[in-house]
Amino acid sequence: MSKKDYYEVLEISKSASPEEIKKAYRKMAIKFHPDKNPGDSAAEEKFKEAAEAYEVLSDGNKRARYDQYGHAGMGGAAGGFGGGGFGGGMNMDDIFSQFGDIFGGHFGGGGGSQRQQLRGSNLRVRIKLNLEEIVNGTTKTIKVKKMKLAPGATSKTCTTCHGSGVQVKVMNTMFGQMQTQAHCSTCQGVGKIADKIPAGANAQGLIKEDEEVTINIPAGAREGIQLSVRGKGNDAPFGGNPGDLLVVVEEEIDGTIKREGDNLHQELYVSFAEAALGTQKEIPTVGGKVKIKVDAGTQSGKILRLSGKGLPSIDSYGKGDMFVHINVWTPQTLSPAQKDFFENQIKNGEMMAEPSGKEKTFFDKVRDLFN
Repeated sequence: MSKKDYYEVLEISKSASPEEIKKAYRKMAIKFHPDKNPGDSAAEEKFKEAAEAYEVLSDGNKRARYDQYGHAGMGGAAGGFGGGGFGGGMNMDDIFSQFGDIFGGHFGGGGGSQRQQLRGSNLRVRIKLNLEEIVNGTTKTIKVKKMKLAPGATSKTCTTCHGSGVQVKVMNTMFGQMQTQAHCSTCQGVGKIADKIPAGANAQGLIKEDEEVTINIPAGAREGIQLSVRGKGNDAPFGGNPGDLLVVVEEEIDGTIKREGDNLHQELYVSFAEAALGTQKEIPTVGGKVKIKVDAGTQSGKILRLSGKGLPSIDSYGKGDMFVHINVWTPQTLSPAQKDFFENQIKNGEMMAEPSGKEKTFFDKVRDLFN
């Protein structure tokens, strides 16, 4: 089932301001909150949809990518990916931990605790794809250096804040006593500190190790698109939730086929004789080799269009086209017999350049190509 438009989920316009987005999400979150709709799976699903929509639209970069590419730009077409921090494994703990402050005091699961959610940092890697992998999608297994919780590492409750994650300070002022609250300076707001640190681990009980990660790349991924593999980033200290692995796609340059948007271009050289008599040629495409017909009398610069032989569109279900640019190869050296043949043709007024006026100029071909 296809995902709903994020703007429709929050019932806002595409020009909505950040404050309007936040206000709309808070309204939806309160309306469909599990505490208000116990046992209602439909309400829980709408609650998750609203959280996912807000997670994307409240981030300027993610919103711009979504506006340009839709859900495909978020990586949401693949089972293991999500444009936001949830992906396919969204759960209530994730939502409460990231958006609890928006619910205010309406529900117990929201912003009651000041303790920071322990979460590992994200990792970013780049993966190169060739045109065939971009068209068909692929699976890549890569080795990632990441911070992992060292075996034997343990933690204990922070003795400064007693696990609350905050420190309360009382100051005497001319108006009386004032109370302020800030993150605990000892545990940095997480409520825990290291207890046992194994050899080789850092102060948070983490050690750098290699890990193999399998990444499913969806068809249509393009240069610069970022996919997110949930939970494959760095481990969090003291047993929190791991970060995500952010996968940035790079396109390998193909020596024969050039990409322009969803369309592909390549050049085909034919001999003077083949252009005059007509021929069949086999050319490579991203879906395998295909045979094309070169008509008799084909002129250099003619463009053949192979419909649907381009790349899958990132924001629709269609495909681009393949354009084959014909170049007639003029021989640079001739045998004596060949030279006599062509000289006789010229003397007899044969094989002369006599355009009929119907031939298209270079500018005509460029205009046709992009119309």
